[in-house]
Formats: sequence, structure tokens, C-alpha cells
Amino acid sequence: LKPVKLKAPVAPIKGKAMPEEGEKNDVEMKDACSNEGEKKEGEKKEKIEETPKNPRTLLIENIGRNLKTINAAVIAGDSRVMGRVIRSYANLRRTVTPDVLRALIEETVPDASRKALYLELAPVADTPMTDEEKEKSEVKFPQLPKPYPPEMEAFSALLLLTLLIDKKEMKESAFKLASAIVPWLKTFNRRTLDIFASRAYFYLSLTYERKGQLSDLRPELLAAYRTACLRHDAMGQATLLNLLLRNYLAYNLYEQALKLVQKTNFPESRPNAQYARYLLYIGQIKAVQLEYSDSHSKLMQAIRKAPQAPTVALGFKLAATKLAIIVELLMGGIPERSMFMQKELKEQLRPYYALTQAVRTGDLNEFKEQTQKHEELFKKDKTLTLINRLRYNVIKTGLRDINLSYSRISLQDIATKLGLDTAQDSAGVVAKAVVDGVIDASIDYDHQFLRSTQKFDLYSSCEPQKALHKRIAFCLQMHNDTVKAMAYPDESDIKDSENAEERREREKREMANVDDDDDDDMLL
Repeated sequence: LKPVKLKAPVAPIKGKAMPEEGEKNDVEMKDACSNEGEKKEGEKKEKIEETPKNPRTLLIENIGRNLKTINAAVIAGDSRVMGRVIRSYANLRRTVTPDVLRALIEETVPDASRKALYLELAPVADTPMTDEEKEKSEVKFPQLPKPYPPEMEAFSALLLLTLLIDKKEMKESAFKLASAIVPWLKTFNRRTLDIFASRAYFYLSLTYERKGQLSDLRPELLAAYRTACLRHDAMGQATLLNLLLRNYLAYNLYEQALKLVQKTNFPESRPNAQYARYLLYIGQIKAVQLEYSDSHSKLMQAIRKAPQAPTVALGFKLAATKLAIIVELLMGGIPERSMFMQKELKEQLRPYYALTQAVRTGDLNEFKEQTQKHEELFKKDKTLTLINRLRYNVIKTGLRDINLSYSRISLQDIATKLGLDTAQDSAGVVAKAVVDGVIDASIDYDHQFLRSTQKFDLYSSCEPQKALHKRIAFCLQMHNDTVKAMAYPDESDIKDSENAEERREREKREMANVDDDDDDDMLL
């Protein structure tokens, strides 16, 4: 048998068929890409076509959210949520319009007499609206169960009061409204109203101060503080204690203010703005009581706790900085140059910068000239009394320079350099400086000269250890304050209907509207 030769099967050539399929796929891919591109372009056009909301619509929505928040907080009995409503005033007072405010008062105030009073004091639109415009601009607030809680009326009344406070020419109307709101709020004993009551007392004190009758309000504030303590109202205690201190200091009653501080405790769960004001008043009292070290520590804490945004609470930061500069000079130090170079405070601090230069150089004549030149400003700032104490510090600075420069110098030459009248005057000043430890020297009364002793090495003394201990104590105090200021939500809190993403967006909007999460009203 002959072997049969089998031919191997030849694989089909796919060169022609494959490109056809590939071509189809390529076409299909191109179509998909083009469809996606068209979709993206369509989405972009839709986004571009979306018009921004009318400011009036945003205002009504903002007020509606606050009313819903108030209603939910009252039902849950949670007074902490009211802080969110109070913080919204910073944005509302800039955007609210007379017609929306009047509609809010009509909606939330049930009592006819109070409603008539609020509408009488409420500002009126510059140009009256026509009937057609009234129909188009009808204000609709969210439908909530009636009767409304008193917190909603307090919200409306305080919004009206902030508008009248902002317009200084309407101080009589603000005084009348504040005098009506506070007695009405006193008739309630509701924790959700406490924060509104404390704000009402703040504005009442401000209206009395503008009328020059601050002392008349003192008994009312003392009674309200006692009530706040009995009700464990932390916000009320903090606000009223600061108002009482401001009341005493306005009339230079430092002894009474010191007694009040010694017999009271500032609440630990305090708002940051109120604690900053409290530190400023404590620093002012300590400075008058010659406790310069404690005073400087309190003032620097107050500056750090103030809102750090450059345009917020400028008056507070300016007052605290001026006082801190003078106290540091009284301590024998020289403030850093950066303190005077702050952009928003630079112009107002020029007189204090010139005064600091005179103290730093020990030039008594320049110090007298600057004091006389800016005497009216120093009186207005209530720092003239402390500045007059700086005369001895100027002399001490000059004596230090002389002590470093000369191993021996006559008392007459010292009197000439320091601008004193006679050698006897310089002898008395030098003797006091030696006793106080300002300079290390001795006086030769027989030959009328001052002999300086050789300076020792500072690092061989306890001064570096004291400086390190001071810094460590400051860091520990800051850590303790930070831990106390931390807050966590309760597990038993009622969950909001909004999801996490919506909550984050809302918080971003609130932070954009509220500068530095602090109320600039409370830092006047």
C-alpha cells in the first residue's frame, strides 16, 4: 500500500473580513463619542441658561429657613439651634427690605397692639408700590402650624431693632422699640427664648448709651443677671456681665467693677465673642490696678480671640491694641513693630507709635510733646491716665542707656540728658531706679556722680527659666481653652431631613454670610 499524503488544512485569510468589522466598530465608536460630546454641550448650555435667583427671592427663602429652624427647635426643646438663627442676622440686616420685613411682622406677631407698634416703627419703602407690583411681589412664607411660638415674634422684632440700630438717626425709635421688647420677653421662662433675650438686653444697653443715660439701666441689668444665674442661662450671664462691666467702666467705677468680677464667675460654656469682651474689660481693670503683667496677658488673649477677618470688629481690635501697647510700655517693654503696621489699624495707631518711639529713646521732651499733641485722642480712648504713668518709664529707659554707656557720670549731666531741672531732681530719680533694680549702680553723694557696676551674664541667672515657664504656661492655657471650646452633637438629637451633602452646602453658605463665625455686633 502506498502512503496517502494528507494536505494540511489552510487557515482562512481574515485580512478582508476583519477590516470590514473594524470599520463598523470605528464608526460606532465615533458615533458614541459624538453623542457624548453633544450631551456635554447640552448640559453646558443648560447651565448657562440657568439664571441666578432674584435677591428678594433669596431673602424670603433665608427667612423661611430660619422660621422652620425656630419651629423645629421649639418642638425639640433644643435651645442650641437658636444660635444658627442669631448668626443669620449678620446677612439679613444687610439684605432685608421694608416690604418683606412688614410682611414678616404681619405674619408672626399675633398681638394687635404690639403689631401696630412694630409697623409704626418699621421703615417704609422710598417709593410706594403700585397695585400690580404688590400682586407680583407678594411675600409667601412657609406654612407652619399655628399659633406661632413667641420665638418667631422675637425673631421679627429683633430684626426690626437691628435695622433701627444701624440707622443712627433713628435712635429714638430704636430706644422705644428696645424698651418695649425687653419687658415682653421677661414675661416668658423658655430656654429657647434666652438667646433672644440676651440680644435684646445688649441692644437696650446700646440705645441707653447713645442717649447718655447708661447709669439709669444699671438696676435693670443687675436684676436680669440674677435671673439669668437662677435659670442657668449661660448666654444671658455672659452678655449681662459684660454689659455691667461696660456700665461701670463708662463712669470710671473701677472699684465696683473689680468687686463684681471677684464675686462672679464667667460661664465656661461661653460664646467666643463675649469672652473676648470680658478679657478686654478685665485687662482694663487690671491696668488701672497696677497689675500690668496680668493685664497684658488678658489683652493679648482678647486680641487673639477676636475675629481674625480684617474688616470685622475693627473697633474692638483697635481699643484692645491701644491698651495693650500702653500696658507693655508700662511693663518696661517695647511693642513689636508689626503691631503698628497692621493695614486696617495703621492710621489710628500713629499717635501711639510716636509715643512708643519717645519711650524707646528715653527722650522726656519728645514724650511731653507727643502727650500734649494728642491729649484729646488719649482722653477719648481713656488711656491718658496710664500714659501719664509712663513718664517714669521714659526716665528709666534713659537711665538704662546712660548706665550702659558710662562707667561714671555726674548727676548734673544726667539731669541735662534726661531733661530734668536740677542735679537734686536727678539724684532722687537715680536713687529710686537703683532701689527698684532698674540699673545696677551706686551714687557718690560727696562728689555728685553715678558709678555703674559691671553687668553680669544674663544666662547665668534664672531669667531664661522664667521666660520658658511663661511660654509653657501660655501654651497649656491655650490647649485647655481649645479643649473646652470643642463641641460634639448629641446622639439623641433629632436628625434633619437634609442629607450630608445638603448640610455641607448650607454650612458653606452660612460661613460665607457670617464673617469668621462670630457676631460683629457683640464686639462693639
